[in-house]
Amino acid sequence: MNNKTQSRKKNTKKLLILILLILTLTTGCTKTLVDKNKKAIKNEETGQNLTENILCQPTNKKSIAKYKENKVNIDKLPTCDKFKINSGKYEGIWTTVFVKPLAFVILQLGKTTGNYAIALIIVTLIIRLITYPLTRKTVKQSQVMQEANPELQRIQKKYAGKQDEESLSKQSQEMMMVYKKYNINPLSGCLFSFIQLPLFIAFYEAVQRFPAIFEDTFLGLQLGTTPWVGFTRSSFYIYIILMLLIAATTYYSFKMNMSSNQLDNSMKSMPIFMSVMIIVTALFMPSALCVYWFFNNLCTILQNKLVKVTMTKDNLKKGSKKKYGKA
Repeated sequence: MNNKTQSRKKNTKKLLILILLILTLTTGCTKTLVDKNKKAIKNEETGQNLTENILCQPTNKKSIAKYKENKVNIDKLPTCDKFKINSGKYEGIWTTVFVKPLAFVILQLGKTTGNYAIALIIVTLIIRLITYPLTRKTVKQSQVMQEANPELQRIQKKYAGKQDEESLSKQSQEMMMVYKKYNINPLSGCLFSFIQLPLFIAFYEAVQRFPAIFEDTFLGLQLGTTPWVGFTRSSFYIYIILMLLIAATTYYSFKMNMSSNQLDNSMKSMPIFMSVMIIVTALFMPSALCVYWFFNNLCTILQNKLVKVTMTKDNLKKGSKKKYGKA
């Protein structure tokens, strides 16, 4: 009964955390500007859906005209260079705690560096440095899981085809003993991916709700332009290169993480599937988010490589101590 009670308590905690996260994420969202027919209004130059609840004034003349045509009072908003974290009305925990502070940092760095894409890259690097301990733990767990895989596979084969309650219970217990033996937390491999989702949403809202960011340019990319529209421009090749970089880094980062985590071959096609899905999604996202996604992938790859190198060195040192320590 104690084990069941503890299990229920853990499940209740997980459910409460999930509900809290959903409530947080759905409070204060980006609202797309629509016409009388409820059709999204786009900036013809960029292909980007305009956001109704922007947090500072746009400078693009066509965007300004669209807002005025649809009776959005942008004159009451501060200019982006004068935006502060407490500007505007309260919109909930999510916008107040995540979106506005993130956008404020990007805006300040953008003014300092002279480019908002560079500001996005710097903020991405800062966040990845802050979360590096978590990345390190996740990669370590992934490596340990690889060592435990043979034992876990033997247990799976032992109980293959047995669906009765007793066999399933024994299989679960034996697998938990292996996890305990190797000090593995089965959920830790998903933890960093889980954290990345709200970060991506925060970046998305910061880009969508702050015209200064999506009106800027970087290396020939118009940051508010979607790659789908960019392909029709004279500089189409830049958008193609960006898509190829996202595809390559997405595929490689997924492959790095999954190759050591999976217990069977059923998920081998997942890196390809996820890369295709992300590319299709990225085609219709502002280029600013595509730049963020590429550099975030790059950080993931480099950090994983760094952790694996340090782990190899640590293992070699431990091996040397075991071999010569008692000499």
